[in-house]
Amino acid sequence: MYTDTHCHLELIDGEPVDDVVARAREAGVTTLVTVGVDLASSAECVRSASSYAGVYAAVGIHPHNAIEATDHVLARLATLAEHPRVVAIGETGLDYFRDHSPRVRQEESFREHIRLAKELDRALVVHDRDAHEDVVAVLDDERAPARTVFHCFSGTEELVEICAERGWYVSFAGNVTFTNAPQLRKAAAAAPLELIVAETDSPYLSPHPYRGRPNEPARVPLTVAQLAELHGLDAEEMARRTSENARRLFALPGSPDGP
Repeated sequence: MYTDTHCHLELIDGEPVDDVVARAREAGVTTLVTVGVDLASSAECVRSASSYAGVYAAVGIHPHNAIEATDHVLARLATLAEHPRVVAIGETGLDYFRDHSPRVRQEESFREHIRLAKELDRALVVHDRDAHEDVVAVLDDERAPARTVFHCFSGTEELVEICAERGWYVSFAGNVTFTNAPQLRKAAAAAPLELIVAETDSPYLSPHPYRGRPNEPARVPLTVAQLAELHGLDAEEMARRTSENARRLFALPGSPDGP
């Protein structure tokens, strides 16, 4: 019973969502969180979550699109976030690798997302690329929600330690299986088992041996298997642990905070 804590069902080109969800279920992936990157995709995520059992939504404005995070857009996002199938705010954060939006706008948007997550008691999904120090500084300054996750974790063992101290979750995607990612595997091995979750970030970051092809939720078991190996567990046990962690993180049914 696997959980994909971060996918973009609406961005998987040429694939009906029906088929993607069906293949995920065949692979044992029973729970998916589909994540918005702007207002339009966030609305699509809510529609998908309303249509499929086991699918939940996160709504947010990606830092690439932070220039679009006007007061009007954020107000509409807040309305979407009140839907009962919305379990998280994001993805939001800082991206200093591509800098598609000015950094000052990224930070403003990030702070607004943090505040909304706390106001509505939703998990916070953080995008952090080449911005570790500033992301942590903003989260600390805004007093991040207890249920915060670093999606597609890309930091070092030192950042894992910072997350562990604050109780923030760390989510690993298919790139943890790449042969050129030994430092990421070291970080994954250092992460506390009670804070690890798994994701695909589909359609991106297909795990080995599918690297370079469009990703999909059905491939999250490959990432879980890598995490299991790093922690000396069998894949079934790691699937159980990461799914339990996801239930706590997103307050899903079956968790102490879930409906």
